[in-house]
Amino acid sequence: EQKEVPVGAVIVYKNSIIGKGFNQVEMLKDPTAHAEMIAISAAAAFLESKWLKDCTLYVTMEPCPMCAGAIILSRIPKLVFGCYDPKMGSTGTLYTITEDKRLNHSVHTIGGVMDDVSGNLLKEFFKGKRKV
Repeated sequence: EQKEVPVGAVIVYKNSIIGKGFNQVEMLKDPTAHAEMIAISAAAAFLESKWLKDCTLYVTMEPCPMCAGAIILSRIPKLVFGCYDPKMGSTGTLYTITEDKRLNHSVHTIGGVMDDVSGNLLKEFFKGKRKV
């Protein structure tokens, strides 16, 4: 039985996946080990650059503030996510970090893609956690 929140992320560059990740917070005992952070690190290593300017990040759930900040810092121009996150969503639900004009970069964001599929996956996970 997996204890991780079921969130996955991939980064695409020129039609190829160059970075991928899944939540590993529990496994690594690391609060920063979110799917997006792991995918960003992998993509930066692949490109040998901290800038991911020509990439798109796809992720199961709307990024949290930490991940939204990393998306800004890595200069990812496009973000596509599945379900909205009413508790930590930082690309439109609670905050709009990725479009904050005070920052030096903004991200074209498309949310709610396959929202029902992603949302149901997370609902089932948390329903199972509450039974334990």
